[in-house]
Amino acid sequence: MKTQTNAPPIGTAELRRATELLRQYRAGKAGLDRRIIENEEFWRLRHWEHIPEQGTTSLKTRSAWLVNVILSKHADAMDAYPEPACLPRAADDEAEAELLSKVLPVILDQNDFEKTWSDNWWKKLKAGVAVYGVFWDRSRNGGRGDVAIERVDPLNLYWEPGITDLQKSRNLFHVELTDNETLIEQWPELAGKLGGGSFTASRYLYDEAVDTTDKSPVIDWYYKKRVGGKSILHYVKFVGETVLFATENETQAALRGARPLAERGLYDHGQYPFFADVLFPEEGTPAGFGYVDICKDAQRQIDLMNNAIVANCVAAATPRWLKRGDDGINEAEYADWTRPFVHVQGSIEESALRQITVSPLSGNYLSILASKINEIKETSGNRDVNNGGISGGVTAASAIAAMQEQSGKLSRDQIQNSYRCFRQVVTCVIALIRQFYDAPRKLRITGVQGQNAYLCFDPARDLSREPVSLDIEVSAQKQSAYNRLSYNEMALQLFQLGFFNPELSDQALTALEMMDFKGRDELRRTLTRNGTLLRRLLETQKALAALVSGEAPAEAEQTGRHPHRRGGPVRGRQTDRIGNEQKKNAIAERARARAAALTQPR
Repeated sequence: MKTQTNAPPIGTAELRRATELLRQYRAGKAGLDRRIIENEEFWRLRHWEHIPEQGTTSLKTRSAWLVNVILSKHADAMDAYPEPACLPRAADDEAEAELLSKVLPVILDQNDFEKTWSDNWWKKLKAGVAVYGVFWDRSRNGGRGDVAIERVDPLNLYWEPGITDLQKSRNLFHVELTDNETLIEQWPELAGKLGGGSFTASRYLYDEAVDTTDKSPVIDWYYKKRVGGKSILHYVKFVGETVLFATENETQAALRGARPLAERGLYDHGQYPFFADVLFPEEGTPAGFGYVDICKDAQRQIDLMNNAIVANCVAAATPRWLKRGDDGINEAEYADWTRPFVHVQGSIEESALRQITVSPLSGNYLSILASKINEIKETSGNRDVNNGGISGGVTAASAIAAMQEQSGKLSRDQIQNSYRCFRQVVTCVIALIRQFYDAPRKLRITGVQGQNAYLCFDPARDLSREPVSLDIEVSAQKQSAYNRLSYNEMALQLFQLGFFNPELSDQALTALEMMDFKGRDELRRTLTRNGTLLRRLLETQKALAALVSGEAPAEAEQTGRHPHRRGGPVRGRQTDRIGNEQKKNAIAERARARAAALTQPR
């Protein structure tokens, strides 16, 4: 008779299969890991370890042309730091979209996303790929939990070989070394089971001595299952062969009325919480290649030529001599330039001592070096104009700014790729808000006029639990100096042309339809509103003029008392008429009063 066991779905056998699968993923990713580690060495100017030994000289010059490329591109990315805004797809979603547009910047600010954006751009430029992780952290906000947006090192992430989208990987692993003491404090059941794990992740070549003997790899295993036509995301955290947490093992619902995690999965959106931001994409991998991969060969050649040129200069500046063994010259005194006398024994012949002549390098070598430097600039799009250097007699500030803007089109294209990844991050944040925000939260937001405002965000009241179709619009929070200059000049030109005159609103709106610039829609709404207010004001003045004159509006128009008719005397005549009538009425009243007083008996 067979005995029934209540073994959980995820146990030791499943962990062994997952570890073996992780080893296969690591083997398929080994080439990428080596390239990322080597690129980091180039960034740290330690690339001579990756250059074949050239001769016996110990001189190793290091130029930073490649580093300058990355610095320039990173500065462009920080100028384009993103700001999200939610746009509704239906009229019923307008209120929710407006509310989320106010809440999302607060969540990004609480996660210090600007630093995450900066760190990931360093990684993107060097390694060719940066990864964002969007999780629900139950320990945040005093135990109430909140959204966590983190930078994920690509060396610690493992996916199915051959796929180009992380979401299409059958399994996804994240490995991180953690102190054994910390693990035992959080999970006492690990006592006696740590030390010498069966899996090790790739590591960078640190300057400091990093001891990992008291650390153990903690593996986060994500995988998807299709249930009823829907993708369910499951998650397992384990160390060695010990399960720390598994969603499929959680059969009890945490909240009343909610489904258990075994049925619901980790996140309702059903996606892996990792999003890759690729610089230059490659087929067959979700990672790409970066500027170090493009420019490293030219950087090697530049440093080799620099080394040869410097070595030639040193050799030419350091006299060397051919000395016969029986010349009788005191070598120590001869080599010491501070000694006025050099002792010799016997007579000195010209053949006894002869200087070694060092031939200077031809100017062709310097031309080749300059061409290699230009190769890096042209290949990376990091020309002199990007860094403020102008040649060819260009001196006008507007011309320089226009050249800088035109030369930055490569950076703008790469930033647009990052914006697409940022939309995925924001969409995931919205999904986590819908799933986990279960109580009102007080947030400080930025008001319409830039002042501090306070919002009581109640998800049960303000958000629908069903997903709402929203479009995420991403714009640069900070404008570049050229953009600010061009916008300011355009605003002055529009003012001088009378665009802001309400009487010319119809003509201005017609002209705006043929123009395209940032803020055009807001300007169109403002001009429309001002034109409407002017028309209402004119109609009101017309009605008041007719009321005062006692004529119908049509008659006032015919008699010239309409307040808009050119010539301007209408308002003056109307005022004089009113004043004369008031004066005549006062005289008549006094006359009647005197007549009445005379007729009364004394």
